[in-house]
Amino acid sequence: MDRLVEYAVDRHVARLTLNSPHNRNALSTTLVNQLHQGLRDAAADPAVRAVVLDHTGNTFCAGADLSEGSAATDADPFEMAAERARDTAALLRAIVESPLPVIVAIDGHVRAGGMGLVGAGAIAVAGPRSTFALTEARLGVAPAIISLTLLPKMSARAAARYYLTGETFDAATAAEIGLITMAADDVDTAVASLVTDIRRASPQGLAASKALTTAAVIAGFDRDAERLSTESARLFVSDEAREGMLAFLQKRPPRWLPGDDAGRGGARV
Repeated sequence: MDRLVEYAVDRHVARLTLNSPHNRNALSTTLVNQLHQGLRDAAADPAVRAVVLDHTGNTFCAGADLSEGSAATDADPFEMAAERARDTAALLRAIVESPLPVIVAIDGHVRAGGMGLVGAGAIAVAGPRSTFALTEARLGVAPAIISLTLLPKMSARAAARYYLTGETFDAATAAEIGLITMAADDVDTAVASLVTDIRRASPQGLAASKALTTAAVIAGFDRDAERLSTESARLFVSDEAREGMLAFLQKRPPRWLPGDDAGRGGARV
């Protein structure tokens, strides 16, 4: 099996590195399964005090691997989309529920489901090459599942703006609106400083303290995850979403774009 998530432990820190740059670290089934396994391995190691989730390449994570659904022509498209949404929700929940603090270390682009990973982390640090965007509305869908981790972190005004406009913003803005913990010129140095402080905590103290910060988020998963999985699937299989994704792949404006905007290449996300 290809190693799409590298796992290493050094000085009480488990490092999970997304290493699938050929598809911009998309959330393929293999990558998601290996992330789950890495989280389990870290939690089972009594020496580990924290997890760092980082990446290779210039993209932290571009979201779902849309190529996976095209091969299975017999399956019901709605059920396939709903199952993929549930898988994403389960991964985000695993990060939130981990007894270890997960530090997300970003120095690249973050889109779609990758934004959910950022929100799921206990701490998130982003470097100067980082960019963020919630472009789902431009494709005819919505950031449904990732709202479970984004809305508890982002300010309500910021969520409304970036959910609706799809505009790109940088690490400084991401910190200002609560999406990340801090913007840093040197991500590795900032993460090392955080880990130094975390290593002073006891396992019990870390787990109990983290649980206080995640209780409301977990309650949101319990209440809304299945409903949002169904809503995500309904949007994904709609005619509008098909048009939006096809337009994106063909590098053309979608049919609903006004004429003036279409002339400016509005299909880009």
